[in-house]
Amino acid sequence: MIKTILVDDEYNSREFLDKMLTTYFPNKFSILAKCESVDDAIKAIEQHQPDLVFLDIQMPDKNGFQLFKELKKVNFEVIFTTAHSEFGIDAIKQGTLDYLLKPINFPDLSEAIKKYENKLHKASLFDKFALLVENLESGESDYRKIAFPTENGFELIKVNSILYCEADSNYCKIVLLGGKKIILSKTLKYVEEMLPSNVFQRIHKSYLVNMNYVNRVHKTNELMVELATGETLPVSIRQKENLINAILKEK
Repeated sequence: MIKTILVDDEYNSREFLDKMLTTYFPNKFSILAKCESVDDAIKAIEQHQPDLVFLDIQMPDKNGFQLFKELKKVNFEVIFTTAHSEFGIDAIKQGTLDYLLKPINFPDLSEAIKKYENKLHKASLFDKFALLVENLESGESDYRKIAFPTENGFELIKVNSILYCEADSNYCKIVLLGGKKIILSKTLKYVEEMLPSNVFQRIHKSYLVNMNYVNRVHKTNELMVELATGETLPVSIRQKENLINAILKEK
């Protein structure tokens, strides 16, 4: 059975989740503790050494993220719960973690549990949570790091070190400042959804560029963008208007 701890300051929320887990997933979860605060959760985690923690984000005194600053070791998985879709969700996604929006429903809960069971532990859990905390505390999204899944684990990359991304069938090449290239077995669309839309602009079905490094736009036989490195990339007719709007927005 999956050793589980529930952390939520609202009694009804704790009991509702407990009931859902025991009703819909019989003999799968062993609920070791139900905590109403971060301090209670730390004690329970150190005592029970759970496999999984359902963690509410917004709680009085200390929010859920504070848990990772106070724990010396994170050797369990977390599924965050929150009533506010905007609260830290980008940072959670970039840390390759999972979350549920309240009120929790069965399909979302089932999907989150399926992800937990299928998850490959190729990266240090502590590194993922350290990344989450760093991203939450970073004042500028440009300087956040994103954990990209690679064949051997995860590559932690600062957002503004990415020059552009290039699609190659079901793979994606991430080109960094300095020329380093990282190949992911993910689509360009997957990578685009992980990156901040106020910084990265799709200019072509095969290219996503960091607008901070676009120096100029050329119109010869076809529309091209010139990057700070001198490289040029094509702009498709379909993306022309979006690129122009992105440039005007920066001004």
